[in-house]
Amino acid sequence: MSPAAGLQAPLLPSSKMEKRPSVSGAVFNVATSIIGAGIMSIPATFKVLGVIPAFVLIVIIACLTDISVDILMRYTHAGETSTYAGVMRESFGRAGSVAVQLCVMITNLGCLIIFLIIIGDVLCGKQPEGSVHLGVLQEWFGFHWWNTRVFALLFVMVFVMLPLALFRRVGSLRFSSAISVLLAVIFVAICSVMAIYAVWEGKSKTPKLLPQLDNHVSFFDLFTAVPVIVTAFTFHFNVHPIGFEFDKPSDMITAVRISLALCAAIYFSVGLFGYLLFGESIMSDILINFDQSSGSAISSLLNDLVRLSYALHLMLVFPMLNFSLRANIDELLFSQKPLLAKDTKRFLSITLVLLVFSYTAAITIPDIWYFFQFLGSTSAVCLAFIFPGVIVLRDVHGISTTRDRIIATVMIVLAVVTSTIAISTNIYSSIRNKS
Repeated sequence: MSPAAGLQAPLLPSSKMEKRPSVSGAVFNVATSIIGAGIMSIPATFKVLGVIPAFVLIVIIACLTDISVDILMRYTHAGETSTYAGVMRESFGRAGSVAVQLCVMITNLGCLIIFLIIIGDVLCGKQPEGSVHLGVLQEWFGFHWWNTRVFALLFVMVFVMLPLALFRRVGSLRFSSAISVLLAVIFVAICSVMAIYAVWEGKSKTPKLLPQLDNHVSFFDLFTAVPVIVTAFTFHFNVHPIGFEFDKPSDMITAVRISLALCAAIYFSVGLFGYLLFGESIMSDILINFDQSSGSAISSLLNDLVRLSYALHLMLVFPMLNFSLRANIDELLFSQKPLLAKDTKRFLSITLVLLVFSYTAAITIPDIWYFFQFLGSTSAVCLAFIFPGVIVLRDVHGISTTRDRIIATVMIVLAVVTSTIAISTNIYSSIRNKS
């Protein structure tokens, strides 16, 4: 048995009396893993691409995600492991498992920090390029020491994040996941009502259906939207912890497909309605546009509901990503130790270190938008498409078909080409802006 197999995706062994997870519960957990910080930048991709290409891109990436998850599950059950890193170890040895673990850690840690920064922006405001956007706490209570970013995030970490992060089974998070998905739906519903009202009043912006290339937007700039949507659909690090709580693999595939359809609909709705509300003035984080100083005719109450619903959503998504990150760190550093869920000292130590590091980074890093794009062009795209593709091409279990190999090759080529162009374009834009 490999070290990865021994980890068993750090879940507690089930007893005969224990209730097995349901497909609906897995749908909530998968959807919670998918819908994270990426949803806030989806409207900005509509601004770059136009409505029709953005819709097509969301559908394509959702379909490729479904294919890649199916690949992971098939090759997992064909082997003797129960983790993503274990599947890569069977195909590429120790180097493969380490590559997965590093990508998961980079992606998840980056997302956790982004979550906290966005929560801080909602509660405590932001001052991009000299403009002032008040947070909800400042709008309600004025400026005080206790509603600064340092203390507000500390309160959230201690009284919300920490209790949820101490659950040792991913299935235990199904209720918070259900609430999280509900909050995301509420966010979409409020945006929808606001956009429909704006259309009714004749105050909506006219969205462009196709991209408009000019001196400010080149053809290659369109590729910078791809990493954002790729990151928005990357949840492969939680496939095994969620999927291996089922007796039948087909239940996980069903849950994934329902979740992807749900999340694609949410993404498109948020992108379209956000674009209708703010048009070309939309920012990379749409929550900033909901500030009361934006000059919008929308009431302050709806502005606050939009921001708070999403901030609460991120607070409940945080433990799901923390679960996967903690599991991969433990597998990499303590592969010969007992199950993480049974070792209280190790479990608490890793959990607290991750929370402290995420909190410290969130209050010291002012803006990580380009880092967010970097994740989508590197570690996230590797986890979502490149690693599943090379697993099929390696085919150590001899189960791939000609169709599988063709799809895997196309998936790898698309991922490498689009990511390379996106990274190059961002680097060129940064150099041009500085000069």
